Amino acid sequence: MVNDQSRYSRLANITRIVNMKLDLYEVLQQVTAAISEEIVRCDSVGIYLPEGDGTYRGFAGKPEIMSGVTLQSQIIDPETDSLAAELIETRKTIYIADTSTDKRPDPRSVEAFQIKSLLALPISYEKDFIGMVFLFDYGMPMNLTESEIESVEAYVNMAAVAIENAKSFHQKEKLLAEKQLLLDLTRELSFCSTIRESLKVCFAYLKLALDDGDFAVHIIKSSSTHGGTPAQFHAADGMSEQKWNGRLAGMAGTTSYVELLKRAVSRKEPIQTRLGTGQELLLLPMISMGKVHGIVSALCSGEAAELAMDLPIPFAQSIIDAAAPVFSNLLYMDRLEGMVEERTSALYAANKRVNSVIENITDGFFVLNKNWEYTYINKHLFLPKGKRADEVFGKNIWEVYPETIGTLTYTEFHRAMNDRVTVRFETQSDEQDFWFEITAYPFDDGICCVLKNIKEKKKYENELKRLANLELIGQMAAGISHEVRNPMTTVRGFLQLMVTDEQLKPHAAHFNLMIDELDRANAIITEFLSVGNTRTSDMKMMGLNTILEDISPLIKIDTANQNKQIQIYTQEVPELLLNHNEIRQLIINLYRNGLEAMDEGKTLTIGTYLENDNCVVLAVQDQGSGIDPAIIEKIGTPFYTTKEQGTGLGLGICYAVAARHNATIDIETGPEGTIFFTKFPVKAEPGATHGSFHGETE
Repeated sequence: MVNDQSRYSRLANITRIVNMKLDLYEVLQQVTAAISEEIVRCDSVGIYLPEGDGTYRGFAGKPEIMSGVTLQSQIIDPETDSLAAELIETRKTIYIADTSTDKRPDPRSVEAFQIKSLLALPISYEKDFIGMVFLFDYGMPMNLTESEIESVEAYVNMAAVAIENAKSFHQKEKLLAEKQLLLDLTRELSFCSTIRESLKVCFAYLKLALDDGDFAVHIIKSSSTHGGTPAQFHAADGMSEQKWNGRLAGMAGTTSYVELLKRAVSRKEPIQTRLGTGQELLLLPMISMGKVHGIVSALCSGEAAELAMDLPIPFAQSIIDAAAPVFSNLLYMDRLEGMVEERTSALYAANKRVNSVIENITDGFFVLNKNWEYTYINKHLFLPKGKRADEVFGKNIWEVYPETIGTLTYTEFHRAMNDRVTVRFETQSDEQDFWFEITAYPFDDGICCVLKNIKEKKKYENELKRLANLELIGQMAAGISHEVRNPMTTVRGFLQLMVTDEQLKPHAAHFNLMIDELDRANAIITEFLSVGNTRTSDMKMMGLNTILEDISPLIKIDTANQNKQIQIYTQEVPELLLNHNEIRQLIINLYRNGLEAMDEGKTLTIGTYLENDNCVVLAVQDQGSGIDPAIIEKIGTPFYTTKEQGTGLGLGICYAVAARHNATIDIETGPEGTIFFTKFPVKAEPGATHGSFHGETE
């Protein structure tokens, strides 16, 4: 009765332990102790659980060591152990009363542990075979009864429940751990801002799931079609794609690695393959919104590869699936950034080219927004008052230059801005002797303006007008020279005869006056002919200084007669192709104009010098009151004169002579006097000296 109570108590205790879900080893040790101590009182009880490779290893039982061999080191292989194979196949208890007459037990174990009788029981739960139990006495038979065997079976069934509970508990813990890992993975991925960061996190969690390994990913290009070849490559350890593929190519069975990648893309499912080196290759597709964005390649080795069937492929794929949306978004953002960067670069290059074009335009260019603020100024723009671009940029043009309000510039700019029409006009700078042609083009944000310096154009226009007048005079002179001078010669001849006639002596004074007027008219015609003369055949190489020295006595006499001073200086200048008479007339006209502009006691200065190695300058300076700016543009116009007895042809002749010698006449005037510069072009010679007109004498 006591034994029954003890047995029931032990059974209840084991049931409690099983239900409390404690450690599986402790539960099975309780079961083996109950079997060996209370049911059959045998020397050895061993529970063997599957290893995953088809064999069974000792897990719990007594004794822990027998004949120097530990229980955990004992492995049963159904391939070589017929008793174990039969037990697995039949899933029924096998009792061998005499091992000497039964060949099913492993003879090595029978001899080593002196097994005389053996009880083998299957551990199964529902349809699953989950282990086996072996009982024997060392060196003596057990002589078990049917009742004892049934009692052992009952305890073994409890062991099956304990194993299944532990397995379920372990599976639940594993699932919870995996869920927690996925939550942690999702959280870490949410902080990733780049593809590399997301891959680094993904590889780290794959290493936890697969117990280490080497990882890489092949990212598929956006243009890749279904089943396309992956293009971009990233390895967890920074290995290059060439080394990675070379590593796989050196392993047996990996010659079709590219084909495996294509298959994983097309099937959209994991691919697992055993390599000849004892390693396991996993290809895990990264899928988001039904599209494969890449293939993660995992190369597993060690125990994980040896137990290939236990590789947590679904969990590994879950990690990839959790990372796929983040990776897809980052990949999309990366592509968008690439497109934006590419288009920005293209826009920057185009803008740079446009700016280069605008900056290299020699004309000024600026842009005004609708608030009349400067938003762009190129380096060639002339800004009045000595302003710099950085000083006016972003400021209102009418605040910077309030004096332009109400001017033509103000009116035309407002017309372009308000009426959205292109305007073009000319204006003159008040600060410098500049003329500008301004064109304003309207655009969405304001107007852009081109400011072109047309000073030379205006100069050429004036010169063309002057030359046109000279041409007209020349044509007039050529037309009237013969028609007028011949009758005048006849009239003068008759007047001279009348002067000698004694009967007409009372009228001699009148006749002489008429002869003087005819001579004056003849002189005017001569000047006409001089202005219209375009011949250059009389030009010869000669020195300008020589001509000046030839007429210097005449200049000095004229100056002395008018109680005025003369100063003549010459510097060494090269010879020029000149017409002696014309240059002589040019000098006479210029110095006489200078004398007429001065009061008594003033000094007239005439000089020559070489300027910039390419120009010989004849300068005539007076000390008069200067030329009125209002009439300076009209100087040289035929028949225009401010003198009471002037013909208006003197300076016209000078300009005509200068034009025939490819020379120019420039004027500097002010309250202290006026300087006429006649500049003759010359080919520069090595070692030539430079000169200037102000304050230098020879």
